[in-house]
Amino acid sequence: MVWQFRFLLSLLVFWVLAIFSSRLVAEEQHICRYCSAALHLREIDDEDDAPDSRKYAPARYIDLLHLKLDVTPDFKRRTVAGTATLDFVPIAKPLSELQLDAVDLDVTAVRGSVPVADFTVTREHLTVTFAKPLAAGQRCSLEIDYSAEPHEGLYFRTPELGYPAEDTHLFTQGEPQLGRHWFPCHDYPNERSTTEIICHVPAGMTVLSNGRLLGEAVADGMKTVHWRQEKPHVSYLITLVAGYFAKLEDLDREVPLAFYVQPSVAQHAANSFRDTADIMQFYNQEIGVPFPWHKYFQVTVHDFQFGGMENTSMTTLAHRTIFTAATENVRSGRKLDAHEMAHQWFGDLVTCKDWSQIWLNEGFATYYSHLYEGHKFGRDALLYGLFYDANEKVFPEHEDRRPIIYNRYDNPIEQFDFRAYPKGSWVLHMLRSQLGETLYRDVIRTYLERHAFTSVTTPDLVKVIEELSGRSFDRFFDQWVYHPRHPSLEIEYEWLAEQKLAHVTVQQTQEVDDEVLLFEFPTRLRFWVGEQAVDHPIEINREKQDFFVKLPAQPTIVRFDPEYTVLADVEFEKSDKLLLAQLKNERDMIGRILAVHALAERETKTTLAAVGKALRDDPFFGVRMQAAQTLGEVKKAEAFAELRRSISASDARVRLAVVEAIGKSFSRAAQQTLIQIVQQEKNSAVAAEAIRSLGKYRSGAAQKAVHKQLDSISFRNELAVAAIEATGMQKEPAWSEIVMRALVAREAEFTSWGLSVGLKALAESGRHIENPRGRKNVEQFLRHYIEHPKKQVRVAAVEALGELGDSRSLAVL
Repeated sequence: MVWQFRFLLSLLVFWVLAIFSSRLVAEEQHICRYCSAALHLREIDDEDDAPDSRKYAPARYIDLLHLKLDVTPDFKRRTVAGTATLDFVPIAKPLSELQLDAVDLDVTAVRGSVPVADFTVTREHLTVTFAKPLAAGQRCSLEIDYSAEPHEGLYFRTPELGYPAEDTHLFTQGEPQLGRHWFPCHDYPNERSTTEIICHVPAGMTVLSNGRLLGEAVADGMKTVHWRQEKPHVSYLITLVAGYFAKLEDLDREVPLAFYVQPSVAQHAANSFRDTADIMQFYNQEIGVPFPWHKYFQVTVHDFQFGGMENTSMTTLAHRTIFTAATENVRSGRKLDAHEMAHQWFGDLVTCKDWSQIWLNEGFATYYSHLYEGHKFGRDALLYGLFYDANEKVFPEHEDRRPIIYNRYDNPIEQFDFRAYPKGSWVLHMLRSQLGETLYRDVIRTYLERHAFTSVTTPDLVKVIEELSGRSFDRFFDQWVYHPRHPSLEIEYEWLAEQKLAHVTVQQTQEVDDEVLLFEFPTRLRFWVGEQAVDHPIEINREKQDFFVKLPAQPTIVRFDPEYTVLADVEFEKSDKLLLAQLKNERDMIGRILAVHALAERETKTTLAAVGKALRDDPFFGVRMQAAQTLGEVKKAEAFAELRRSISASDARVRLAVVEAIGKSFSRAAQQTLIQIVQQEKNSAVAAEAIRSLGKYRSGAAQKAVHKQLDSISFRNELAVAAIEATGMQKEPAWSEIVMRALVAREAEFTSWGLSVGLKALAESGRHIENPRGRKNVEQFLRHYIEHPKKQVRVAAVEALGELGDSRSLAVL
């Protein structure tokens, strides 16, 4: 019965996630809207494969020219009231009635420049009936008076909801289709218009929105702020943020830059804003189209559902993007900053026509953030980002049968996954590799200039590519975009000494059928003979192929796809000698990473020593991190010794990787090392990982080290939260009381994320309690948080009760 109860509660959790769009993802994973929750939602949709589940852009019966919103939010009641004015012309034929998306809006009046006969309101729509049909091309306007208490689309963060009074604010989130919850609109990206927002708030507040500030005025304790976006954009990019903020300013040429943040963390805001001007300068040069909007602002908000949202001229960012300098280079807002700014071109200037085409937004933004990393830190940084995306995000999804372009989803949020982000990014990298950097830039510039301020589909991009290159890219897009998966390759090499021939065999091992194709792509083989690199271009176009390359002598290094231009999962068996030479090649960072992984798997003293040396001495941090990761998978004393030698690495990212790797061990030596790290490490992000890793140990020394951190002070109480999490991992019934006391004593200090972690940790401890009274105490404690004012905490409480598995919880769920 317990497993049945947990199953039912797990379904309930998914339902809550679907309703609230809440994302309880890892603190570090906050790029845009990419997360695995969408996949879970898809898994429980039994109708997903039905033929009628295909989704297409809705019909447009009007051309919306301008949308004006004049709104007054009520922070106490958490409502909004106002008037929406729509200027439009009917398209193609006379218009008798106009239906707008409007979810739970209380519409009290509709007025028009032409006579309105009536209007009707349902839970989903507002339908306006005209006294007589409007002629095609006839310019008209409607004024709609309405109010709403939105549960989505517009969000309040007030003291009544558990937030600091000095941080009081509201914000909106439109993508994918949430604008309809707070104003009437055509809520789909195949329509765009100019917009303006007039907002009335208490005099001390700041109001931010798209476009240009037209004016501010204060009267009778209220401030009226007027913003206008003079260039057309789609409805999901409309934004309104109002509340108390601290401000940082900068300037890129003539584009105003500003960063708005909650006063409570303002002292750390510069850390997240420091790269913005440089990113814009790079994009202006790389993209070839000047930044297209009047300004570029960024604003952080509490408990944002996602990492960031690229509203036209003003990005909304999750509050957690703020970090302290004490975390060194472990925390950074740079990639999120680069991703969201790239959207100002890819997603805002040109916008996907429908959600099946979302890779045209997200794939571009992901790839250009990698390009910026390469610009700032060198090509190895670009390639390392691509390597991480391929191996950590794309290859693990090899059983997914959906292509990038896919319209059989149930909810648009399902489209925001690995296909749109990392795989879409890789498609662009392969294009850039095949076209060459100069021609690729010409293609992208032309694509943007030709389709500026319009909605686009993949054929629009393909047409430009083929026009400027003179080549057909039908096969390329067919296999990478319109069909699923990626190639899996097994490669073998032998040296034929008598003929002085290198013999390389390449075999595609993915199962080929009507959905998954046999891939065709160009690449090359590279052989190092002494100090000379010999490249041999090849074309992979069959299931199994043999290549013979004449060389002056036996090569010391053999590489497939040495420039890293193909999204392929490659297994290439090599001798230790070849791998050790590859590991020493300072001109091939990807080759060194591949050698690190292969050598660690051999688990010999020689190979582990070589990986340990790479961990300490390799010139690129990514290789050192990968070395730590691979050593952590090896359960041998030699591997642990190599990790132990690097706990004081100068690069904090490497130290963190070392701690994570040590945490995979379970030994007295590992425990002692982790306790030492907790006691000595100054970087809270690294120390927190060591604390969590101690959760598996039940010794008095480990528990003492963990429990001491329950009272520690750190930014966002990172160390205390890690200690609570570790206490839960110990699955010790007695520690449930400790966790409850810590949560009660410090609840006001914890972020929503920290409190959510605490509730789950309590459930972990509580489900091992055999004493009925003790178990009841935990159940009642968790049940209390179902009524918590913060949505994320409520969802966490539901998940925790599901983990606890107490049947009494069904009465309140």
